[in-house]
Amino acid sequence: MAAATGVGSMPGTDAREAVKTVVGSLEAFPYLPELPARGPGADMIGRTAGLLVEMYARVEPSGWRFGDRPGRDTRRAWAWLREDLDALEEFTQGFEGPLKVQVVGPWTLAAGLELKNGEAALSDAGACRDLVGSLAEGLRGHLAEVRRRVPGAEVVLQLDEPSLTAVLRGHLKTASGYRTHRAVDRAVVEGALRDVLGAAGESPVVVHSCAPDVPFGLLRRAGATGVSFDAGLLTEREDEQIGEAVEGGTALFAGVVPGADARLSDPAGSVGGIRTLWRRLGLSPGALTESVVITPACGLAGASPAYARAALAHCVRAARSLADDPE
Repeated sequence: MAAATGVGSMPGTDAREAVKTVVGSLEAFPYLPELPARGPGADMIGRTAGLLVEMYARVEPSGWRFGDRPGRDTRRAWAWLREDLDALEEFTQGFEGPLKVQVVGPWTLAAGLELKNGEAALSDAGACRDLVGSLAEGLRGHLAEVRRRVPGAEVVLQLDEPSLTAVLRGHLKTASGYRTHRAVDRAVVEGALRDVLGAAGESPVVVHSCAPDVPFGLLRRAGATGVSFDAGLLTEREDEQIGEAVEGGTALFAGVVPGADARLSDPAGSVGGIRTLWRRLGLSPGALTESVVITPACGLAGASPAYARAALAHCVRAARSLADDPE
């Protein structure tokens, strides 16, 4: 049976309503929703910064910047995460099965957190190493808390890395906007990802990016058990990497449903591109439902609440269509 889940964010500011919607729509593979509309500390960078151990950040006009101690912004991030976990625990009583939680990966975090001089942490190799260690330690505690609250869950960790390709190519601008940060060596990127993925222990780890040119091979070598991507951005250039990933046992979290309000096609039409990809790669149709999880193309924070519910339900129907007719 093909599975379906979401990416992470949802519209609105009510944690209980968001969790109720997600758990009700995705009974077989729910996730902990994020609500960035609540403001700083609920956004992806601030939320993950709140998980760091002995590293703290505060909001400046330019974004999140490291500080010496936990301040109001950090405490707000902690409070919202507790609220989210309380709602998750409430609506998953007796749940057994896969449950996904999302945090920002080390390279997108390094690109989104500023040093005290205003430059991205990405500009300082030592700061990046410290960030990787702090994130890994914070993740261990976070995953243990989720397992404690939902004891029947098989926790799946998703690392959000939308900036990863830009980090690898040296496309991220400096604070002045006139230069770009130097590309980070692929071996360094892979090593940091491997260290953070290792903090998940026995939990499977999916790496998500809704940017073009996702580095499937690098993520697989770093230890990712799945890769989540916007299927509409795939080109035939990725065919070889995707084929090798699937044959190596990597799951594909295929974003086939628009993340913002749009007219939804019939479920079979939504997964037509995945069937075409499978045929092009010469892979066994029988492996399709074992290898593919259907998701929206990206988070649903910018969607209307009605569309967000419809999109999650559509993912479930599209996955069922794939299972019923993999060819």
